[in-house]
Parts: sequence; structure tokens; C-alpha cells
Amino acid sequence: MSSGLGYNDTPIVPGTRWHVHDGDRMQPPVVTPGNAGGPPSDAISLFDGKDLSQWEAAHRTGPAGWKVENGTMEVVPGTGNIRTKLKFGDLQLHVEMASPTTIKGEGQGRGNSGIFLMGLYEVQVLDNYNNPTYPDGTVGSIYGQYPPLVNAMRAPGEWNTYDIIWQAPRFDGYTVAIPAKVTVLFNNVVLHHAVELQGPTQHRVLANYSPHAPTGPIELQDHGDLVKFRNIWVRGVKGYDHP
Repeated sequence: MSSGLGYNDTPIVPGTRWHVHDGDRMQPPVVTPGNAGGPPSDAISLFDGKDLSQWEAAHRTGPAGWKVENGTMEVVPGTGNIRTKLKFGDLQLHVEMASPTTIKGEGQGRGNSGIFLMGLYEVQVLDNYNNPTYPDGTVGSIYGQYPPLVNAMRAPGEWNTYDIIWQAPRFDGYTVAIPAKVTVLFNNVVLHHAVELQGPTQHRVLANYSPHAPTGPIELQDHGDLVKFRNIWVRGVKGYDHP
């Protein structure tokens, strides 16, 4: 029978207690979308162009050592990686970055940085505009595991946009029960879609899993290049029928 909003005499959807078209099922929360890449109403702004209050040094005790100027944050070489004070599991992440306008180096030595999910899993940041490198280290790659489907890099100094949907791994004791998965759009172009990661990022060796906490920080890499970032925000992603 219909309850006005739906039905309660239809089959139960597998894996739930709800009927097909069930009007009593929880309504999705209302979220007001942002404008022109801005954060939606339920997002946490991690960098709004003003300060680094949401960030700290990643591998030493102390504040984040990067520079904030003209609404952007910029790597200060030698100060080290920075990470969020907050920790996250499953998430939607928006990051905008620009490579240096002064072109120096080639391959991995040009405009290099990285976005580390949970502080462990790297989505590559690199200036690959007319600058080839090994494919699984190209901009937007899952570093050392998956090359991006395409190279959609803009010219040095122009702003690029990462939109990342991340599902954290699940562990059963010392075994990974569900591998991490990630979808990455770069400048509105799909680079990866729900790919399963082989483990945390490594260099020149195979990745593999070891149990770790269910949440972790977002970390940005100091690789010695003057990469800029702006408009960074994150949303936690919850399951269906969750308030």
C-alpha cells in the first residue's frame, strides 16, 4: 500500500529493512552546494586563503612552516610536509594547486608535491605540462601503482583542481578485508574510478598493507618545489541511511 510518500507492500531491498520505494526510509540530508568549486554547506574548510590554523608540521613537532600569501599557501622548501590536525576516514576532498611559473628541472624534479590520504596513500602532484616522466609518477597518478588514465595538466602557473573520493581500507586483525579505493577527477577529467590500492605508497618497491588506524590526516608534501595550493575542503562520506 502507498503511504503517500511511498509504498510498504513492495519487496524488501536486499541487505536492508526497507521496501522498494519505501516512504519511511530515511530522507537524505540536505546539503547546499558551493559555488564555483567552493565548499558545500557540510564541508570542513581546511584552507580558505587566510592561515594555516588547520595544519601542523607532519614529521616534527610544531606549526606548519609553509607560506601564506595572496590567498594561497606555498611550499617553503626544507620546512617539511604539513598535515591536517583533524583525521579522516572515508571522504570527499577538493584541492586546487598551481605549479611554479619559473620552470626548473624535468621529470620528477619539476613542480613536485603530493596529496597523501590518511598520511599514507599518495595522489601525485607534479608539473607534467610538456614534461613526461614514468607513467605511475605522472600528475594525478596513484604513485607507484596506477598511472592516470590521461594527463590533463594545465600550464605552469595555472590552477588545477583535484576532486578525490576516498574509501579507507578495512582490516580484519592483521589482514586487509577490504582494500582502499579511490576515484580521482583532475580538472573535471576522470583519472581513476574506484580503483583498489595495493597498499600505502612506497618508492621503488611494491606496496603492501599493514593494519593501521581507521582515520588519518591529509598530508601535503614538501618535495623542494614552490607548489601553491588554495581552496582545500573535505567532507566525510557516510553510508546510506546515515544521518
